[in-house]
Amino acid sequence: MNIALDYLEKFIHNTSLMPVLQAGILHAQFETIHPFLDGNGRTGRLLITLFLHERAILENPVLFLSSYFKKHQQLYYDKLNAYHNNKSNEWLHFYLDGVIDIANESIATSKKITVLREEDMRKIQALGKREATSGVLFLQYLFKNPIASGSMVAERMKFSRAGSGKLIDRFVDLGILTPLDENAKWGKMYIYKKYVTIFSE
Repeated sequence: MNIALDYLEKFIHNTSLMPVLQAGILHAQFETIHPFLDGNGRTGRLLITLFLHERAILENPVLFLSSYFKKHQQLYYDKLNAYHNNKSNEWLHFYLDGVIDIANESIATSKKITVLREEDMRKIQALGKREATSGVLFLQYLFKNPIASGSMVAERMKFSRAGSGKLIDRFVDLGILTPLDENAKWGKMYIYKKYVTIFSE
């Protein structure tokens, strides 16, 4: 196993191969070596994403093939077994289909996020100048942290508790934020529901 991992490390640092294909072989070879008692699949899938990010194929490490492999789980196992039996082309064709499928999903998701951002930005910009300025900053924050509370907003926006409460209420009125629990009296949490829902569609 140590010898196999040593060869795998050398393979990772080989820059003469096409990175997308190299990532597919890297995953299959890691699963073949199977160095851990548990968690090989998760680590192997993460290797694809981190490798492509490291090679600057992905600007951010956001190509996650787990959903594709899970959706076609039996075929995934069959193609990995084919790789183990020196039929690497079968595995690579399956893997590349997954890359294309997930990349297309990511593009569609990005388009939906852009549309939502523009819609909500128009709502915010229709407010007064001062409210719009803080609103735009808060919306940008929500795209990174879609769940917020009054204390979180106060800390992030450097507002007083009263000021953060007004900002949240404004976003609720605009239909941007939704309370997670209507009946909560303390520590009420809010969610950017339309944004979060995009990722489960």
